[in-house]
Amino acid sequence: MKKPQTTRFIIFSFLSIFFAGLCHAKTSIILLGPPASAQAKFLVKKLGVPSISTGDLLRAELSSKSEISLKIKDTMSQGKLVADEIVIDLVKKRIAEKDCQNGFILDGFPRTIPQAVALKTSNIEINYVVNIAVPDSEVIGRISGRRVHPASGHTYHVKFNPPKVEGKDDQTGEDLITRKDDSEEVIKKRLEIYKSQTNPLIDWYKKEKNIKFIDVDGSKDIKKVSEEIGKFF
Repeated sequence: MKKPQTTRFIIFSFLSIFFAGLCHAKTSIILLGPPASAQAKFLVKKLGVPSISTGDLLRAELSSKSEISLKIKDTMSQGKLVADEIVIDLVKKRIAEKDCQNGFILDGFPRTIPQAVALKTSNIEINYVVNIAVPDSEVIGRISGRRVHPASGHTYHVKFNPPKVEGKDDQTGEDLITRKDDSEEVIKKRLEIYKSQTNPLIDWYKKEKNIKFIDVDGSKDIKKVSEEIGKFF
C-alpha cells in the first residue's frame, strides 16, 4: 500500500527539483560588436545579471599597480589588444564571483577565436551570442565624446549625456577628462584590430550548436536597438 505513495513522492520531488532548476537557469551572454555598442546596461537591468567588461577589468588591474599592470598600460595606450592569457585569467576570476551564479554578460570578451576556444575549454557555458553591427563613424562619435570624472568614475557624453556644466562633474564640480584610449586616433586603431581579429568570431559562433546566435542592427537609435534585443529575452 505504501509503494504508490512512495512513487508519487519520488516523482513530485523530481519535478520540484527540475522546475526549480529551470527557474534558476543561467543566462550567459556574449556581446559581439565594435567598441561602444552600448547594450550591456540594458541587459543588466532586464535580466538582473552582471555585465563583465574586459576594459573595466583591465583598468581595475591597472589601479593595483602590479607588474602585469605595466604591460597592460603600455599596450592599451597604443590601442592594441592585451595578451590573451592576461585577459582570460581576469575573466575567469570575475566569473567565479557569487553575483555570476545566475548568469553574466561578457561585454568585449572574447575578441579572438583563441580566446573563444579558451572560454569553451574552461567549461564556461554560454547560451547566447548577440552580434551588434555599428558603422565606424558612429563608433568614433560615441567613444570620442565620452568624458570621465577620474575620482568617482562618473561618465558623461558631450552629445548623449552631457554634464550640467561643460567639462565639470555634476556632483563635485571637478574637471572631467578624456581617457587616452578614447581618443579618435586610438579608436581607429581599435576598430582596425576588431575587424581583423574579432569579426571571424561571428562565423565561429554561428557554427556552435548549443548557442543561439542573434544578429542586431546597431546603427539605429540606442533605445530601438534595446527593444529589438529585448524580444529575445
